[in-house]
Amino acid sequence: MTMATSRNIIRRALMYVPSSSKKMLEKTSTMHVDTVAYDLEDSVAPHMKEEARHNLRDILSRPKPPSIKELCVRINSVDTGLALDDLTSVLKGEYLDAIMLPKCESAADLHFVTDVIRHMLPERHPANGLQKEGVKPPISIIALVESAKSIQNLAEICKASPYLSGLVFAAEDFAKDMSITRTPSLTEFLYARSAIATHARAAGLPSTIDLVCTAYKGPEGLKTLEEECLNGKRMGFNGKQCIHPSQIEVCQRTFAPGEAEVEWSARIVIADEKASKAGRGAWTLEGKMIDVPVVKKARAVLERATLCEIDVDAVREKWKDQEPE
Repeated sequence: MTMATSRNIIRRALMYVPSSSKKMLEKTSTMHVDTVAYDLEDSVAPHMKEEARHNLRDILSRPKPPSIKELCVRINSVDTGLALDDLTSVLKGEYLDAIMLPKCESAADLHFVTDVIRHMLPERHPANGLQKEGVKPPISIIALVESAKSIQNLAEICKASPYLSGLVFAAEDFAKDMSITRTPSLTEFLYARSAIATHARAAGLPSTIDLVCTAYKGPEGLKTLEEECLNGKRMGFNGKQCIHPSQIEVCQRTFAPGEAEVEWSARIVIADEKASKAGRGAWTLEGKMIDVPVVKKARAVLERATLCEIDVDAVREKWKDQEPE
């Protein structure tokens, strides 16, 4: 299945907010973050679920602040029996962009959510996959990978819904399932994280969101966070879960292309445009061989930089005279 939504998606930081706290819900309007994930699951006590749903109906009926790119709700897992009530309530929210499904262990979990979404919002989720003009894009689904069974079933999970647009690694739950202990090196999660990043890439999912960093207080906590972000970026993740507003800036900066990377990519793209006109397939830049895969990567970097609100046009203007060597 191919994804039915054409929205440009970027989730460098995904900030969890408990939906049972009106105070914290109101605070989200001041955040500058790619994705806010209003939580109906772990952070909400069983007797507070209905009140939390009611709170979200109010929040999701208001236009999202321009400083937030995506409004998401983490519902309860399908096996709890609460998912249908969650979906029935929050899908009425006009400004909902995404649903996060926890404990996604099989294609069946995603089929359930997809069927409910299509039933409740048929105009946004046409059976033929063709969006009518003026209709909001489909609701995206983000799946949380939390167990050995989830890892084993990643291939079927990634193909289960046309609305699936990302995978998230839940390290603490995975550690509990595997009876292992998290260490600062994170080496115990190497296989699981590699599997998530690889399967997401193979399925063309735009979003891979890495584990929560439990350290966030003071300079040391933020240093640990940045190291974890860089570690995840090297493994193929392009975002991170946040549990405190102080983590957002570090995540969004680290998962955005750096200044040097954007400049190098702009130089490659500009020079390639000139090389193509001259009929040259491969050429060099500062002694490095530049061919089609390198150019493709450079274009992808500039696209991501644009989504990250980096002024790519200004960089291109600076290097407009770049020639292929």
